[in-house]
Amino acid sequence: MEQLNNFKLVFDAECPICVAYSNAFVKTGMLDNAGRESYQQMTTLSCTLIDKERARNEIALVNIKTGEVYYGIDSIFKVIANSFPFLKSLFDFAPFYWTMKKIYLFIAYNRKIIVPGKAHDDSCVPDFNIKYRLAYIVFTWIVTSFILAHYSRLLTGQLPSGNFFRAFNILGGQIVFQTLVIWFLAKDKVFQYLGNMMTISFAASLLLLLFVFVGNLLSITNPIIYAGFGVFTLVLMFLEHIRRMKLIGVSWLASLTCVVYLSIVLIIIS
Repeated sequence: MEQLNNFKLVFDAECPICVAYSNAFVKTGMLDNAGRESYQQMTTLSCTLIDKERARNEIALVNIKTGEVYYGIDSIFKVIANSFPFLKSLFDFAPFYWTMKKIYLFIAYNRKIIVPGKAHDDSCVPDFNIKYRLAYIVFTWIVTSFILAHYSRLLTGQLPSGNFFRAFNILGGQIVFQTLVIWFLAKDKVFQYLGNMMTISFAASLLLLLFVFVGNLLSITNPIIYAGFGVFTLVLMFLEHIRRMKLIGVSWLASLTCVVYLSIVLIIIS
């Protein structure tokens, strides 16, 4: 595997996702040990070469010899293709390139709500892009609804068996309900809040999938056990909600209203 030398990958040090994959490039030998530096502590050379505004949204890869700069998916492909040349033709394939670029931007614009950092330095916060934020909310809404509908069938006897449309409507109701709450608490943070809320719901649904997998391995069929898994997941969701509200500066009342909404829903469907 050939190493890409004389390049600097400028990553967001306050983004756990960016830290993880840029570090992986170095650890695997795809970049040399000095092949990355944080946006927050750029060298003078990198600072003069890159478009700092664009680099907040798309990770920059700087050729320190020629001054050429790659951004976003192009920088990722440049590193990977150097180590795995046989992939270059795939990266040059227009439909694949277009798809991966959209996926990259989908993650890049939402990275602060997918895995929020501690925000010691907010200089590398991506621009707010309503198209990609709405796409993220809808994506997590749909996927979470499918998982919850499947999980609800394991709770027969504890709760009425549901379907996708019921789960979809419940989540949709929560989106509307919490939007109204945040509008009064901090209306300038509505989309930031909704992104975080849907990340929590999505992560919780993935945890429930893990419980289903374990249950299948152990041949668990008792709905009370799955109900216990569900309660455990709700507690984790509540704690994560409180943590994220502190990070984004929204009142703890937003966490309380989430509990109120879910309580009302459980009473109605029980």
